[in-house]
Amino acid sequence: MRPEYTGRIERALEVLLPPATLAPERLHQAMRHATLDGGKRLRAQLVFATGRIFAVDAATLDAAAAAVELIHAYSLVHDDLPAMDDDSLRRGKPTVHVAFDEATAILAGDALQTLAFEALAGAGWPDAVKVECLGLLLSASGSKGMCGGQQLDMDAGGRQLRLSELQRLHAMKTGALIKASVLLAAAVAGAAENESSALAAFADDLGLAFQIQDDILDIESSSEQLGKSTGKDAAQGKSTYPALLGMDASKALLAELAARMRAHLAGFDGNADDLRALAEFAVLRKS
Repeated sequence: MRPEYTGRIERALEVLLPPATLAPERLHQAMRHATLDGGKRLRAQLVFATGRIFAVDAATLDAAAAAVELIHAYSLVHDDLPAMDDDSLRRGKPTVHVAFDEATAILAGDALQTLAFEALAGAGWPDAVKVECLGLLLSASGSKGMCGGQQLDMDAGGRQLRLSELQRLHAMKTGALIKASVLLAAAVAGAAENESSALAAFADDLGLAFQIQDDILDIESSSEQLGKSTGKDAAQGKSTYPALLGMDASKALLAELAARMRAHLAGFDGNADDLRALAEFAVLRKS
């Protein structure tokens, strides 16, 4: 994780988000509460790290990095609602519906989502690139991506899923936006088809690795370490990789994914080292 990328995305989000003093103040305060001063910024880091492979200036990618973080923030606001996961803690602070109220949380999520697409539409890229990027993010965010994955998660209830069902769920709920983060930068860079294919395969494995480690940390870490509630998956009887495979097999799969991610990036030179570092972070992180 590069601190300069984290600082860069914080500044970009600060500029994009409406001021807290602008009417309607409560809505804008909730949007800022949901988005600023917290989180790993993994998706923005992926945008900048992928751009570095192709020597794309970071400023050119600000809009894409901000857009994926805004979509991610909106999804967390809605995911935390009582009608879904009913969480009270996110990024070490009260969730939006707790800090404000449920109606404001719903509106804040809606507004963050539309702001993401406004950011892409206003980017200083050729129109064809904008259209491609809008399509990538729309697909990753909708019923065939993140929203669809959330629906599958809710439909599962306490039912034990098959491994193939769990992989599909998380490829949509978590993996789709991670993959879009990589492919947005590749699109802006004008990457060749074979390069985009290798990066897409890398991102697919990264999304799965991130989720498996999330499941492991939900068991092995504390709420203080993670900045969010832990142990809820087991309490609710949710399907997780440790529940389906066991902890040892889950960690073995994580190691296999780490090797595959290295292989996907083997065709790129040292400019891909930032992506390699993010892959290592996803596997070894403790929060």
